[in-house]
Amino acid sequence: MLSKNVRWLLAALVILSLVLGACAKPQAPAEKPTTEEGGFSIPATVEGKFNVAMVLIGPHDDGGWSQAHYEGLEYTAENVDNVHIAYIENVPEGSESEQVFRSLSRKGFDLIFGTSFGYMDGMEIVAEEFPNIMYSHISGFKSNMENFGNLFGAMEDMKYLAGMLAGSRAKMDGNPKLGYMATFPIPEEIRLGNAIALGMKQTCPECTMDVRWINTWHDPVIEKEAAASLFDAGAQVVFTGADTPAVADVAQEKGKWGVTYDWYGSCKVDACLTAPYWNWGPVYVGITEQVRDGSYKAGWHYFDADTGAMGLFGFMEGETLSSGVAELPEEDIQLVRDTLAKMLAGEFDRFDVFAGPIKDNAGNVVVPTGKKMEQSDMDQFPPGAPGLECEYCMYWWADGITAELPEL
Repeated sequence: MLSKNVRWLLAALVILSLVLGACAKPQAPAEKPTTEEGGFSIPATVEGKFNVAMVLIGPHDDGGWSQAHYEGLEYTAENVDNVHIAYIENVPEGSESEQVFRSLSRKGFDLIFGTSFGYMDGMEIVAEEFPNIMYSHISGFKSNMENFGNLFGAMEDMKYLAGMLAGSRAKMDGNPKLGYMATFPIPEEIRLGNAIALGMKQTCPECTMDVRWINTWHDPVIEKEAAASLFDAGAQVVFTGADTPAVADVAQEKGKWGVTYDWYGSCKVDACLTAPYWNWGPVYVGITEQVRDGSYKAGWHYFDADTGAMGLFGFMEGETLSSGVAELPEEDIQLVRDTLAKMLAGEFDRFDVFAGPIKDNAGNVVVPTGKKMEQSDMDQFPPGAPGLECEYCMYWWADGITAELPEL
């Protein structure tokens, strides 16, 4: 038989355990285990939260495209209640990305963003398999109008303005030659290259622009080699369509000028003239809230500068002009400021960038005076998809571009 003292001790222990249990913090929502599939770690969802995943073509801290998206995802978590975010980086386009989207879907994510053009077909397939999940594809041109939507913005606005600055810089330096390091011959890259050339002609009518295709979105070595090739061929200012700030680093070595892209922090060396960049956070917040409350309609969503979702480094609130821009003729700087103000006010958009008359580099009028291109003209090669045929289909280089396009 237990002694009186032992019985009192046991009773005290029972009471203490009940008190501690009552004071314990509530358990966090259960998180499903992370798994390895196809060489990728597939992140977990969190029960009781709205789960958002993002698939990135490059590292989340690449200093360009992927970092801009990643910071937009972080912004979403900070500004939307009860949201859990996750990402997978360095996912190649093609079959590997399709499997990643399928694996994320099996995990139970509610909304999945795919941030590269070549993810389009894989996302389309997986969306059919998981009709209760929403998929948002950045760039591209497909949507099933149900749970697979297309999302992009008019970066041609900012590229047009950057073209004005580059033309002014090249003219001031006495070397009216620009270069454009393009990724793949897809509508997006041709559209942006033409916007640069049209802006260039506003400040430097005699300027020309050469093009190098690098066939990659993210490869710092190839990007540096292509930039060096353009500089060595005579370019005074070189633009990049790829993901890293490599073009400015090479410009620094060559004593010339580079225009970086995608992320506001990419323009960090003295030789960087400016950077057209994305501000994805507000866009992602809006989509996340709409998907969660059931009001989001999958389709084609293309936003302009008046949304605040893009910027031109040095010209946005709180930013300072780079040294390479600050010494340009005041009338050219003011032209950029005035045009940007109209863009931000919704008074000048992508259709104004591509308003006629526009000639191609063979002297043909491709957009007549008084006419403007429509979205189908910018997004597609001729003749366009059935039902979305294009009249001024942009498979041409604008006047001033010295390169040729591959045969369709």
